[in-house]
Amino acid sequence: MAMQTVSQNKSHGGTQGVYRHPSRETKTDMTFSVFVPDHAAGAKLPVVTYLSGLTCTHANVTEKGEFRQACAELGLIFVAPDTSPRGEGIPGDPANAYDFGLGAGFYVDATEPPFATNYRMWSYVTEELPKLIAEQFPVDTARQSILGHSMGGHGALTAALRYPDRYRAASAFAPIVAPSQVPWGNKALGGYLGSNKQAWRKHDAVALIEDGARFSDLLVDYGDADGFLTEQLRPELLKAACEKANIPLTLRCQPGYDHSYYFISTFMADHLRWHAARLKA
Repeated sequence: MAMQTVSQNKSHGGTQGVYRHPSRETKTDMTFSVFVPDHAAGAKLPVVTYLSGLTCTHANVTEKGEFRQACAELGLIFVAPDTSPRGEGIPGDPANAYDFGLGAGFYVDATEPPFATNYRMWSYVTEELPKLIAEQFPVDTARQSILGHSMGGHGALTAALRYPDRYRAASAFAPIVAPSQVPWGNKALGGYLGSNKQAWRKHDAVALIEDGARFSDLLVDYGDADGFLTEQLRPELLKAACEKANIPLTLRCQPGYDHSYYFISTFMADHLRWHAARLKA
């Protein structure tokens, strides 16, 4: 599996790289970023995977997430994949809407035409990319965690709930916690997975918890000035599900913050410290 280095820059004593490789799952080239902090020769470091939200590429968090200083201090590798396949001939939203298709893979393996061939973001972020990262970077595969924002928060929560033995920590910024119950999720899950809503449940954090999935503890931040809060995010549904299932949830409403990277970057270091405490326990 050939990996091409797109760019490398020194930052906070470590290396911020951007890389490209041909993906077996999406049948396209995929671009991702990795920050590797300075470390002793031969050391293996814990790795945090960050899943981005609608319209994003790897670049949004890489350029605006303000994670490198904390990762350097805590000794964490930070991986940021793209959010969908891209390239010539890759189908997008028929109406060119932002919330489906290109930039909006929703971290599922599509089963519906014309998306099923390329839109395999679940297998990409949970199987193919982690294996590539383990081959190419100094990661300790026994110490992995996952976080994300919005659509990526949905992806992070579902990955943690489905693979609780793989991820030692999970957190999210303004996640879509119950996609089966909100417009963004109904459009995406219906378009990628079809009309059988039973098939949606394994990609819905609240439904997964209702169906018996468990995780050690979760951290979620959202802003009360987030314009998507009441219609799309619905954090109260996650709170109710976790309370019923006795899953420890730290749910923090941050006054005055919106859905943007100004919000994410403000609380990124808090989340990384949360992850480090569990990755190094």
